[in-house]
Amino acid sequence: MDILNITDDATSSVRPSELSKFSPGLLTFAAVVTGFIMVIGLFGNLLTVVALIKCPKVRNVAAAFIISLCIADFLFCAMVLPFAISGFWTRTWSHGGALCKLVPFLRYGNVGVSLLSIALITLNRYIMIAHHSWYARVYRKHNIALMIVFSWMFSYGMQIPTLLGIWGKFDYDPELGTCSIMPDDLGHSSKTALFVIAFIVPALLIFICYARIFWVVHSSEQRMREHQRSQHSGPGTLNNTEKRSTVKDNRDSKARRNEWRITKMVLAIFLSFLVCYLPITIAKVADSHVHYPIFHIAGYLLLYASACVNPIIYVIMNAQYRAAYAAALCCRLPLPGLTSEKWNERHGYSYSNTRTALSQVSIGESRVDPRASVMSTGPGPK
Repeated sequence: MDILNITDDATSSVRPSELSKFSPGLLTFAAVVTGFIMVIGLFGNLLTVVALIKCPKVRNVAAAFIISLCIADFLFCAMVLPFAISGFWTRTWSHGGALCKLVPFLRYGNVGVSLLSIALITLNRYIMIAHHSWYARVYRKHNIALMIVFSWMFSYGMQIPTLLGIWGKFDYDPELGTCSIMPDDLGHSSKTALFVIAFIVPALLIFICYARIFWVVHSSEQRMREHQRSQHSGPGTLNNTEKRSTVKDNRDSKARRNEWRITKMVLAIFLSFLVCYLPITIAKVADSHVHYPIFHIAGYLLLYASACVNPIIYVIMNAQYRAAYAAALCCRLPLPGLTSEKWNERHGYSYSNTRTALSQVSIGESRVDPRASVMSTGPGPK
């Protein structure tokens, strides 16, 4: 089916929907909330991309995936949410048959890219912490590029059959008052399968990675405490070698805390992922015939909110991102009276963070007991 040859049919005309059953105030509220989400999402995601590109101290492996995530969310806000606002405001679809196919294609495609980007960021954290010796081999530049390209091609490629009308079709859904995935002429629909795959697979991957991360970190902290107790119980006077070892341990401990803050930030992104995507997934699977439209509307609002929530998490939970945002807005890194190096130290960019925030840290257990090392078997990648 060639979507460029679509003729104006009933889809292209102004069509009333089940949204008309709701009070105008409720739908106006939904339109205003969606508009607010769109503005915050456009500004926040664009600012994040600019900050990550401008500030070399936060340009690392995770930044590549975060930029991909922000681009997907920016496109979602720019190309999908205006039509959602129109639907809530007018309670109809009046934008033609071609856009009725293109808009849901972009909507689900960008959502897929966002989910896969979050999963890839979590996988990056897992390999960094649980399999540090693999890190330099896995996260080479061409591998990172392939991962990002895969996330985009897979997310949009899964929808090609629906776009061609082979497995469901993109069409107007009168129950929702918008265009979505509808059954094809044979009654087949990809909606349930796509939502289950898009939600369950990333969620399981993220859950498994975080379970392993927390186990490794917990085991590492126990070993470090035992090491510190053994040091305190030794002779009261430290020789030069022991002093240097203690200083290095303190430096690595500070770097580990920075890594753990980044990991907690990604965990917060995952929790927001659950809050934003779980309701719409349940709605699509449990109420595929839309007997409860308000449940779907609430799910869509949460889904839309996912496009603007991640930059907010970055600002709240990570001082380095706050500094990068400030630098992007102020158009320069050094502050008056401070050298660039001192500015970096003041904002958490110590020398130990300059290599990459995701590949710098070795838990240091190799110094405690090389046989018990779970975090690193050699120097971090350059």
